[in-house]
Amino acid sequence: QVRLVESGGGLVQAGGSLRRSCAASGLTFSAFAMGWFRLAPGKEREFVAAISRNGGSTYYADSVKGRFTASTDNAKNTVYLQMNSLKPEDTAVYSCAAERRYSGASTHPESYDYWGQGTQVTVSS
Repeated sequence: QVRLVESGGGLVQAGGSLRRSCAASGLTFSAFAMGWFRLAPGKEREFVAAISRNGGSTYYADSVKGRFTASTDNAKNTVYLQMNSLKPEDTAVYSCAAERRYSGASTHPESYDYWGQGTQVTVSS
């Protein structure tokens, strides 16, 4: 059974930082690209960041480029999202996802095979 277990959400003031973690089990982690998406009230699910299998390439939405960093620890089957300089508009439920893919990573949620449970991130002004 594939599981993606997330941690690290919460409440932070604008300008602060949070690190999200997503631990995968039940799959061959090195065969999957990993993505982060977010869903804010009244909006569609939005791509945030992705990292190719083995961490060779990273991709970011323009809205988070330069502030967020995706990384992986293959020994721990875990993907991270370091979020710095957070803004109130970053408030959303953040979810990680796994995409079976040989190279690159998709920015489209429908390409992903497995999803974490999602965790609220709230940035206060």
